[in-house]
Amino acid sequence: MKLNTIKTLGRSDFVNMGPIELRQPIPTKDIENIDPFILLHHYGPYEINERNNPFDLGPHPHRGFEPITFLLQGEQLHRDSLGNESVVKAGDVQWTTSGRGIIHSEGPTKAFVKQGGVLEGVQLWLNLPSEKKMIPAAYQHVENDTFNVINSEDDKLSIQIIAGKLNETFGKIKTQTPVNVYMISAEEGGKHTIDIAKGHNALVYLIEGNVNINENNRLTLNENQLIEFNTDGDGFTIEATEGSKLLFLSGEPFNEKVTSWGPYVMNTQTEIMEALRDYQQGKMGFLER
Repeated sequence: MKLNTIKTLGRSDFVNMGPIELRQPIPTKDIENIDPFILLHHYGPYEINERNNPFDLGPHPHRGFEPITFLLQGEQLHRDSLGNESVVKAGDVQWTTSGRGIIHSEGPTKAFVKQGGVLEGVQLWLNLPSEKKMIPAAYQHVENDTFNVINSEDDKLSIQIIAGKLNETFGKIKTQTPVNVYMISAEEGGKHTIDIAKGHNALVYLIEGNVNINENNRLTLNENQLIEFNTDGDGFTIEATEGSKLLFLSGEPFNEKVTSWGPYVMNTQTEIMEALRDYQQGKMGFLER
């Protein structure tokens, strides 16, 4: 196998989003986006209780992309203008296709806030190509224990296939575009070689632990936490130097202009203005607080 060379070693510094402090590996001053992935936020771990609940996001709109949440710890309630209501628990994935428009809210459940606990997750914004930006909105929620998993030969590393496929093992999420999404968990010493689909832009983001990628590239907390690959190989190797968890993403790039404003991701400024107008006119639906 020819290994994909490293394009960028990225950081994941803390930024403030209103009352919330979170890590933002994409975008940064070095990485504007990794087409088709336009934003990656790692929120928490937060100690949530009745006196401290900063992550209660009331109803808000989206259009033109897919906001995706990988919940690592805790419990969140999702509600949306399509009528969906679901409790997302640790390890679950919620995959929203905003398309022409959706309004949703998310935050810790009342029961979780009352009992107290740790909330942590990763949110990804996956772009939609121009011809799919105005498709009907949709929502998928897949529980942690239903995903297909591939284990390394030494059983020290496991790969949860969330979307796409790996070695003919498929994910549970129905995707709008060619993407592969894996959650990788490894014990100390766990090692494996993972394929990258030809022509895909790909990255790995370190959630916790320390690992070596292609032997000589170290990902460690508070330093380099993201690797962006060049599209010049067939895959990469990973070896954990302690218990670690990583998110792997790959997708076919669209090579289209991206224009974003707040919760909307479109191709032109005119389309952004249309999204603002449509939301104000109620064309994205309604959701009571």
